[in-house]
Amino acid sequence: MGEPRYQPGMKVRVNVQPPEAHCRTPYYLRGKTGTVTEIAGIYPNPSKLAFHKPGLPKIPLYRVRFAQTDIWQGAEAGGDTVMADLYEHWLSPEEGA
Repeated sequence: MGEPRYQPGMKVRVNVQPPEAHCRTPYYLRGKTGTVTEIAGIYPNPSKLAFHKPGLPKIPLYRVRFAQTDIWQGAEAGGDTVMADLYEHWLSPEEGA
């Protein structure tokens, strides 16, 4: 994949897709929108590494912040957030962003 597609401050949506055999994307975040806070690096694909493959091509990993109220129904507004490290192939640009 090479260069990161997203930059800090960009809104992204977590894809709703079938999980990989070695999935690191929390189910409760699928379909939710968050904001990229930083590019955590570019790493070998953990889904391939889990099966003794070289993990290539490497994939950008992002730190994404989600408002708690956007994740859980009934969560009280108060500014609490959830941070997650998510690989680029699980993210799409948010419509209108």
